[in-house]
Amino acid sequence: MKYEVIEQSKDTFSVRRLCEFLGVSERGYYAWRQREPSQRAREDIQLKAIIVDIWDASHRIYGLPRIHDELNDCGIHIGKQRLARLMREAGVQGKMLRRKRPRTTQRDDSHPVAPNLLNRQFGVTQRNAVWLTDITYIETDEGYLYTAAVLDLGSREVVGLALADHM
Repeated sequence: MKYEVIEQSKDTFSVRRLCEFLGVSERGYYAWRQREPSQRAREDIQLKAIIVDIWDASHRIYGLPRIHDELNDCGIHIGKQRLARLMREAGVQGKMLRRKRPRTTQRDDSHPVAPNLLNRQFGVTQRNAVWLTDITYIETDEGYLYTAAVLDLGSREVVGLALADHM
């Protein structure tokens, strides 16, 4: 780990100073650079490629549990912690499931309930005497958009309309 820090920082600081700061020898650092990757490191490189292939084949949706199952189906047995580390290093992350429907009602018991003045009498003919409002949502690829409309019950015209990504 210390040698990796030196490798990443050697353009900014001298290798000698980094080795002194981290308490390792320069000789050890240069020996580490020439050393072949370990068997486990080579396996990790191969596993990362397989993990990325599985993730791409799932249209970048699969997360750890499904990738783990796919690897087991292929005969590759790997621990979940190692898989999580390899996925993190490869930048692989499952897609979170969105709620099927957003909540458009945010109940707050501290607010009083408005009285039902209309009492389901929708036969109003006078303009601007009764306005109705409602909130609904539209699902898009980037999330939900909320629509709020105000209607004049007498003329059946839309008095106001608003669209936003939040209620």
